[in-house]
Amino acid sequence: MAVDRERVLKEAAALLTRRASTPMDEIARAAGISRATLHRHFAGRDALIRALEEHGIAQFVQAMDAARLEEGDAAEALRRLIAEAEPVAAVLAFLFTENQLFENGEINAGWAELDARISALFRRGQEEGDFRIDLSAAWLTEAFYGLIGAGAYAVHEGRVARNDLTHSIVELLLGGIRRSMEK
Repeated sequence: MAVDRERVLKEAAALLTRRASTPMDEIARAAGISRATLHRHFAGRDALIRALEEHGIAQFVQAMDAARLEEGDAAEALRRLIAEAEPVAAVLAFLFTENQLFENGEINAGWAELDARISALFRRGQEEGDFRIDLSAAWLTEAFYGLIGAGAYAVHEGRVARNDLTHSIVELLLGGIRRSMEK
């Protein structure tokens, strides 16, 4: 029986996001495989977490590419990014909370690329005069990750409808970072 690696990683992220101590057998059950099969594909918890990190970074790079961050104004690019990130929100939620588990140069380089691209988008919005300048691009990047993660958790728990997630994140984030023209 072939194992759907992406499904295993998605289920693992969903469980580990809510409870970092989720046992491997519970992860295997959620993925529809045995614990032995899980261990054949991921030689232990550390290997599974590293695979999640690499997979999540790759998925988010694809989402950023699909969002065309360089096109249009920064607010519209941010809207596209949030919409493109929604399908990988569970993995992003896991990554946001667990990204410092391993000091691996390759993984850290992946995070640095993500951070640089998102920060550049926020800086562009600030330079265009659309986003507040009293909040650093680094802080806005962290807030973005936090909202994506919180949104994934809220959808999983049934507190937010999946169809409302993108709108909710966009409105909250842009409502907080938009520069007010009133003095």
